[in-house]
Amino acid sequence: MGNAAYTVANIQVARAHRVVIDGRSILTAIHKTAVRGPVAVQPLGLQGDEQADLSVHGGLEKAVYAYPAEHYAFWREARHHAGVAGIDDALAHGCMGENLTLSGLLETDVWVGDVLRFPQCVLRVEQPREPCYKFNAAMGFNTAVKAMAQSGFCGFYLSVDTPGTVQAGEGFELLPGPRHVSIPQRFAAKMFKHMR
Repeated sequence: MGNAAYTVANIQVARAHRVVIDGRSILTAIHKTAVRGPVAVQPLGLQGDEQADLSVHGGLEKAVYAYPAEHYAFWREARHHAGVAGIDDALAHGCMGENLTLSGLLETDVWVGDVLRFPQCVLRVEQPREPCYKFNAAMGFNTAVKAMAQSGFCGFYLSVDTPGTVQAGEGFELLPGPRHVSIPQRFAAKMFKHMR
């Protein structure tokens, strides 16, 4: 079931740092920046990456956050409609807080337990990302969480089955797991509270 159309568009990491959100100083690592060359993939994530709030990000089941490159056009349009597009029209990869920006693989293609086999490491799909209030701040408008809830453009967390390295530009294979629960199904259940 390998598909050469699946590629790593970009890789991003960040150290946690403080930003001011609604007048409060908040620790966050959502603003990821691109890294070049092979990046070490360890059981708790990519080398050089941190998570600020380990209750919602990070750990063995949320070691790596992957996001489809295809959704960036949606977010540029959403920011344009919210009147904040002028701040950063480019919306560089990593703006969603993702470690891996993937091309060719959408949430609708993956199920909990599916495996992504890269040339030098193996990652397993665990769960969708559940956006928090920091996502609104990162996107620059206060309905970004609701837009993610409605669109289903959430990305997904990966655990590390086989540590190694990953590199921008390399292809990977999708190997189906048991396929009991899809990422969209799991996300819809989590997002019900944001839709009311």
